[in-house]
Amino acid sequence: MTRVLRSVVTGVGGYLPDEIVTNDDLAKVVDTSDEWIVERTGIRTRRRAAPDQAVSDLAVEAAKRALAAAGRTPADIDLIIVATTTPDLTFPATATIVQRKLGAPIGIAFDVQAVCSGFVYALSVADGFVTRGRSRCCLVIGAETMTRLMDWTDRGTCVLFGDGAGAVVLEPQGGEGTIVDRGLLGFALRADGTKQDLLYVDGGPSTNGQVGKLRMQGNQVFRHAVVNISEAVTAAAADAGVEVSSVDWFIPHQANQRILEGVARRLGIDEKKVVTTVGEHANTSAASIPLAMAQAVEDGRIKPGQLLLLEAMGGGLTWGACVLRL
Repeated sequence: MTRVLRSVVTGVGGYLPDEIVTNDDLAKVVDTSDEWIVERTGIRTRRRAAPDQAVSDLAVEAAKRALAAAGRTPADIDLIIVATTTPDLTFPATATIVQRKLGAPIGIAFDVQAVCSGFVYALSVADGFVTRGRSRCCLVIGAETMTRLMDWTDRGTCVLFGDGAGAVVLEPQGGEGTIVDRGLLGFALRADGTKQDLLYVDGGPSTNGQVGKLRMQGNQVFRHAVVNISEAVTAAAADAGVEVSSVDWFIPHQANQRILEGVARRLGIDEKKVVTTVGEHANTSAASIPLAMAQAVEDGRIKPGQLLLLEAMGGGLTWGACVLRL
């Protein structure tokens, strides 16, 4: 077999802000109820960042935990990629702020913006650096303060989102070029800009100079999510050379319990293999996959050597999937 270089996940970490916002809390500010939210989304609580917490602060905490799990320190980092749609500032990139706050040395640092698909996109970008020998220790972080984009009068969106961050450390490791290798094994990334109006924020520096609020056509997003994600998952599995049925854990973007169930059902994935955190975390956009992964690693469900399937869909529309062996 031909020896190849793989991007291997050597550490995972997650961070959630302290404040827990329940459905009953939201019912005090918008026309909704715990029963209404749970029935339609499966969400019961979400976290909200403190007023003085920037998204970089959440990212730094998740990064520290991932580095500790990998047995690395900030001094080892040579590449930081932050997937976020809620950056600290219009510029510089949040990744450079994370670099400074961690005390990491001069290296490469930039952001990836693909909304909820950002973490999967960022993994693919990082894989290019690691497998070509351009990075020896890479941090890939998904971090969001989605509550800052909410219109608190719109019960169709404000109940869906929360704040948080998750991170992984990627390091190069030799493999045999087969499906038994550890590391990132296959990807499928997609985008369809004609579907922008289904999920977007109505503001930006070059349009109206505003941050804007999140707008969504929920029913249309649901319809596209189940079909498109299923196709991308199948394509990523084919790229990796594995069968979807062979994965040990399915870690979807935590958008909505009904979407998670719909995709798993369409793909024939046993619900016992699905890592679900949407009930407690809500939709944390680019942070949702690494947060869910971190939780499942910490509680012992996910073990080294197991095959993982990741997927997400977000505004753009963008979507994608990744297969990796831990």
